Amino acid sequence: MGEISKAVLITGCSSGIGEATARRLANGGWTVYATARRLEAIEHLKDAGCRTLALDVTDEASMRAAVDEVQRAEGAVGVLVNNAGYSQGGAIEQVPLEAVRRQFETNVFGVIAITQMVLGGMRAQHWGKVVNIGSMGGRLTFPGAGLYHATKYSLEAISDALRFEVKGFGINVVLIEPGLIVTEFAATAISKAAEAAPANGPYAEFDTKVSALTTGVYEGPMRRLGGGPDVVAKAIEKAITRRRAPTRVPVTASARLSILQRKLTPDRVWDAAMRSQFPQPK
Repeated sequence: MGEISKAVLITGCSSGIGEATARRLANGGWTVYATARRLEAIEHLKDAGCRTLALDVTDEASMRAAVDEVQRAEGAVGVLVNNAGYSQGGAIEQVPLEAVRRQFETNVFGVIAITQMVLGGMRAQHWGKVVNIGSMGGRLTFPGAGLYHATKYSLEAISDALRFEVKGFGINVVLIEPGLIVTEFAATAISKAAEAAPANGPYAEFDTKVSALTTGVYEGPMRRLGGGPDVVAKAIEKAITRRRAPTRVPVTASARLSILQRKLTPDRVWDAAMRSQFPQPK
């Protein structure tokens, strides 16, 4: 067997966690392939030592072309960081199915597809790391974001099954569970929810309150329990460097506290707590 490839392929690098991870790993000596739907959105990462590729996780041909490019140059994708994703907010009744499908295409089906594409190369060299960027939202659910949470719950199941299935081939699967991370994520979530919401529908007051609460969390005192994208990048670097890979990595105090709180709280008590924060549609 030839030299093991530890080349890193990261999805969704135009901003936030993906960009921070690409920079940090390149600075740490890893060979990094940073990707995004539009190449011009990641042009600046070349200056950070990254190689750049166009990759759209909703387009199978785009994913295949990017994976093939890395495999031609490096022999295999050694580390895959499944980072691309966004939050589709809105009450479940009123989000158009087209928007629901887009949410799952990006956050779930894209993860499955590109993971399938890289596993053969990892298996052949008996070494690989698959890092899925989940969320504390894969362990608890807030009203008005059920569809986003559903995608992150999916990543929990996928990561658990995959971890068992590929361990014998020398491949580790790591699930990163960020909490409150200050990026453009919240603004995107609010705009996506607004797009889905009828102006005078039965959930109008609820939608307005959810948007205000989301903004308040990201801009208010709760920020102290969160962190910037580099906190997640640091956790990813540590996870792929460790001899024994962790299975789950909650990132930030907000994630650790919220996951513990949900674990210890019965459903009816949790629902009551949600009613104290959100206006129940009626």
